[in-house]
Amino acid sequence: MIVFSSYLVAIVSAWLVAHIIKYAIAALRHQKLDFTRQLFISGGMPSSHAATSVAVWTVVLLVDGPSSAVFGLATLITLIVCYDAVKVRRSVGEQGEALQALIKASKKDIAMPRAARGHTPLEVFMGAILGLIVGFVVFIATK
Repeated sequence: MIVFSSYLVAIVSAWLVAHIIKYAIAALRHQKLDFTRQLFISGGMPSSHAATSVAVWTVVLLVDGPSSAVFGLATLITLIVCYDAVKVRRSVGEQGEALQALIKASKKDIAMPRAARGHTPLEVFMGAILGLIVGFVVFIATK
């Protein structure tokens, strides 16, 4: 019998589903599609950071219970990941875009820095909802 870690299954499943949704949204918007790029894209709807962290948080809650130490750690990490996606990474992305604009305006021969956007609050919220759903489904499927 093959035994799977429901925690790892939740993480991988949420990540895959989030990126498949990102790919579908890009296709609906008639954007240039590159499946490999879509699997590793930063930002977008839904947040795969929120989806993966909330999915494993959900499994930890359902398997280990709300009074377990691992649930406390999972809660802390999930809150940090979601806060970081909305506040820190988004701010860094906006600063990167401002730097790119300054470099373009200066017309100097300076290497263009990469500007990776973070997430909007809605993208993180939808990622969290997706994570709850995936985590619950994984819990039921791996009982």
